[in-house]
Amino acid sequence: MIIALTGGVGGAKLVAGLARALPADDLTVVVNTADDFDHLGLRIMPDLDSVLYALAGLNDRERGWGRADETWHCRDAMAALGAPTWFNLGDKDLALHILRTHWLHTGQSYAGVARMLARRLGLDARVVPMSDQPVATMVLSGDGEIPFQDYFVRRRCEPRAGGFRYAGIDAALPLPQWYEPLAGGCCAGVVICPSNPFVSIEPILALRGVREAIAHWGVPVVAVSPIVGGRALKGPAAKMMAELGMDVSPAGVAERYRGLLGGMVVDDADAGQVARLRDMGLAVEVTDTVMTDTGVAESLARTALAMVGRLRREREAG
Repeated sequence: MIIALTGGVGGAKLVAGLARALPADDLTVVVNTADDFDHLGLRIMPDLDSVLYALAGLNDRERGWGRADETWHCRDAMAALGAPTWFNLGDKDLALHILRTHWLHTGQSYAGVARMLARRLGLDARVVPMSDQPVATMVLSGDGEIPFQDYFVRRRCEPRAGGFRYAGIDAALPLPQWYEPLAGGCCAGVVICPSNPFVSIEPILALRGVREAIAHWGVPVVAVSPIVGGRALKGPAAKMMAELGMDVSPAGVAERYRGLLGGMVVDDADAGQVARLRDMGLAVEVTDTVMTDTGVAESLARTALAMVGRLRREREAG
């Protein structure tokens, strides 16, 4: 089994590539849920939905989030009534949020809801929330702690990030659907998608026992860099890295994952980083990581998987 850790639009694109490159039974997609929040009485799970839409071919590739061919009648009607519309919810997207909230209110777990949504969207992929317990990313800034969606959407990432806190992480447990193969040594490798390290990947890694399980079994871990040519293609990762005093580069990302990674896939634009990454003890592959279509996403996925396989063989050979 390959376990993919993901969050955000870039991560969802690579997940779609991995799903094309692997049989459904060989892939478990672990989705960050620390971006989730309640809005207008609905439970919104942005990263989970991005993955489901990408796998189902329903994602809006031009806008980069939400569903394709969306309409906005409900949002416009709410605005006319004075409701807050800073978080855009399209009509088709609302249908999913309403149904999910209903299921949660009837006692379904996050995992159960994800499973039912995947089935109803016609997906065979195993898509698993990181935990059934709620976790919330808080951005630490000069304005105090800011809930992530408030920071990201309402305030357009304007506050300076000084750190992050994952509220509820001490009480959250990784779901057994992905943690047991990892902790039991039955996992062939981990692919870290090109997602924001701070708000998409580190909440997953912060769950109890995850880092320890990877270290204990020596699981091969390969990351696809979310930084290309000194910038993030989507989202605030580069801005956050700069504000935290980090090098905005694949090497800066690798440093954040130090002690965990065995290899990294970087874009052609960052070929100059190869020597530095190898000095950090990492295997490195250079390829096109800008996923402009499904073909590029699948090719990138196969590159990452080949590196996982190579690292595993090297480990087994001693």
